[in-house]
Amino acid sequence: MTVKADVKQSRTLLADELRARLRGKAKPVGSLGRLEDLAVQIGLIAGSTHPDLGVAKILVFAGDHGITAEGVTAYPSVVTREIAKFVLAGTAGVNVLARAAGVGVELVDAGMLEPLPPHDLLLDRRIAKGTRNARREPAMSVEECEAALKAGRAVDAHLDGENVGIVGFGEIGIGNTSSAALIAHALTGLDLKSLVGPGAGAPALGLDHKYRVLSETVARAAIEPSTSAERTFEVLRQFGGFELVMMAGAMTAAAARGRVIVVDGFISTAGAIAAEALSPGTIDNCIFAHCSAEPGHAALLKHLSVKPLLELEMRLGEGTGSALAIPIIRAAELLLREMADLPGEHPE
Repeated sequence: MTVKADVKQSRTLLADELRARLRGKAKPVGSLGRLEDLAVQIGLIAGSTHPDLGVAKILVFAGDHGITAEGVTAYPSVVTREIAKFVLAGTAGVNVLARAAGVGVELVDAGMLEPLPPHDLLLDRRIAKGTRNARREPAMSVEECEAALKAGRAVDAHLDGENVGIVGFGEIGIGNTSSAALIAHALTGLDLKSLVGPGAGAPALGLDHKYRVLSETVARAAIEPSTSAERTFEVLRQFGGFELVMMAGAMTAAAARGRVIVVDGFISTAGAIAAEALSPGTIDNCIFAHCSAEPGHAALLKHLSVKPLLELEMRLGEGTGSALAIPIIRAAELLLREMADLPGEHPE
């Protein structure tokens, strides 16, 4: 039997044990609905019928995008840094929702136009002062893309000493819905038009203009098919933002270390798709927090055949959906570990 077959058989056996454990809890069988499915996924990620996930944390990756020069956004790039400052001050949307969930937040500067002063909650992993204009040339060089992936893996390693078992992913970056749409289109084959939405706000020239710019960007890059990892790297180099590429690298590392990955909205989901293409199996560790109101997000979730935990018509990003989902994930964890077992026959 191959190693891959051994792993698959072990997961199947553990899944059966987890379902049996849930059937034996002090409740009617299946009465906690999707929470029970979530508990099984958590048990599989942790490799235990009594998972102890440790600390939860949200990482917010920030970066700027050269493609904003093409009029694809309603706001200028300077807004990225302003929102990042709010995150460090503890007053951004993600901070407020994370406090409600009892979760810490850290900001990762992956490549904003201007740096921020040192701060206890800031991880400075700047690759460059924003990406290049992907409509005109690759968003980043080979060296920059490699550095962003490597930095993402290092950001995850930074969590090792803090006993972090649940990591939520969020982002800030004016123009990053354009980057996410391009990456998602290139990696899934979904129609580009279905992935183009307003992002932070409809651009002054309208969504048709945004779609035309992104179509021209795809044509300019003309990526040739190759092996999955090589092609994914080229897609990220051509279209990615530093925050999105760094996020994908961090997700691959988080999965390798057995962490629960909480995926936020449209941009984070595009990052998860890239992470899966780079390191198959990463998606098994992903829990999708919510379905964003950004039109392309529902298409990506359908493509992945996953059902998000929440649907609140949110589209802020920042990891706000992750913050709201973490208490539900924690509840599923505690269901396995702390809920009483019924002796004898189980009520139906």
